Amino acid sequence: MDNLSLFVVVLLTGITLVTVSITIALLLSPKSVNFQKGEPYECGLPTHGTSWMQFRVGYYLYAILFLMFDVETIFLFPWSTVVRDLGMAGLVSILIFIVILGLGLAYAWKKGVLKWT
Repeated sequence: MDNLSLFVVVLLTGITLVTVSITIALLLSPKSVNFQKGEPYECGLPTHGTSWMQFRVGYYLYAILFLMFDVETIFLFPWSTVVRDLGMAGLVSILIFIVILGLGLAYAWKKGVLKWT
């Protein structure tokens, strides 16, 4: 029962802080309505033609692979801080993890996902 009351207090505190922060931001932020603010632009230059363009699926695959390997690399940081405490079992498990990542990269490379042309 004690854990439940602590959870409720933390949840209510979080909801209150978020609500108060958003309310203060809405009240204090400057507001001006301008037509140019609603226009899409890239690098400060106005767009020519429609803003809806189709991209090759290779760009999406490349982005997904980047995110996947980026997130997996982030998992290596906590491991590196406790590597001495984990011992040989921790070393073997992270080596298996890196081998699986390497196999995934080799598979993507063999399929030609990493080619831009």
